[in-house]
Amino acid sequence: MSDVLPLYAPRWQPATIAMDPQCAHIRKNHFDNKITFYAPGLKSYKTSEYSCHSVQEFVSISVTGENCALSCEHCKTKSLHGMLDVRGFEGGLFGMCAQLAQKGTRGVLISGGSDIHGRVPLLKHIPDMIRVRRELGLAIRVHPGLPDEQTCAALAEVGLDGVMLDIIGDQETITEIYHLKKTPADYEAVLERMHRYKLPAIPHIILGHYFGEMRGEWAALDMIKKYPPKTLVLVILMPLQGTGMVVEKLPTLDEIGRFFDLARRSLPRTPIILGCARPMGPIKLEIDKLAIDAGLNGVAYPADGMVSYAKEQGLEPDFINACCGVSWT
Repeated sequence: MSDVLPLYAPRWQPATIAMDPQCAHIRKNHFDNKITFYAPGLKSYKTSEYSCHSVQEFVSISVTGENCALSCEHCKTKSLHGMLDVRGFEGGLFGMCAQLAQKGTRGVLISGGSDIHGRVPLLKHIPDMIRVRRELGLAIRVHPGLPDEQTCAALAEVGLDGVMLDIIGDQETITEIYHLKKTPADYEAVLERMHRYKLPAIPHIILGHYFGEMRGEWAALDMIKKYPPKTLVLVILMPLQGTGMVVEKLPTLDEIGRFFDLARRSLPRTPIILGCARPMGPIKLEIDKLAIDAGLNGVAYPADGMVSYAKEQGLEPDFINACCGVSWT
């Protein structure tokens, strides 16, 4: 999501939590005290500390345009706005990626809207994905929704950089926010399926997903711990105008900090990144500081001042114009 979209700004209380330094020690012990700042090509991005951004280096593609059968309460298809629409493109997905590669693109996110079962229709594009990897060498991320057995088996043949999906541990969030006839057990089954096919899982946990209230986030983390992923991404509900999430209250800074701490301790050897979606404005600076203090490994679209803050903590910053955790190797 982009902060270009209109946001509703609830009130925030200052953080009172003091992050346990042990979390920073976990990062140092397992990750050489490095931190990576990410800026995918969803929007133009520049701060006084981050001026090397290229929207062309990593491009988002939708296989459904702006169409989605679910129209989830937190999104209402807004996440699909600004993605390239592959439908009707001459040469299909491979042709689009070939043109992008000629312009300097190094990686793509292949996403789209879901069907009524929560699946993004990726299967017919698998042959093109395989060609993109073998002939063009682009890094490929996918957002499959809730992939079934057939989709996981097919994706395993591509050579993906990562498979991104939301993991939800609360039944009411699944029913009322996603409008899905699924259960938390279905989400755990997807994690097991991806683990079985050795897919590089990049699960996302959305803090405050139930209309700004934290409910199933801890259960989602417990599921993920059973199948340690390539990377865990934590995001925070963005109350976008035009969605069902214009709420008066979001998780407090203390709640956010405690969850960052818990995630770091729960997955000490797994890279954990603060992702794109989180409230904007002055509060973003405070959230980003909590992420760094909690020993997270990266921040997407960091607030101005975060590079300097990271260096003050003895960290070595790196910069990648791509989705969280992407590697160009």
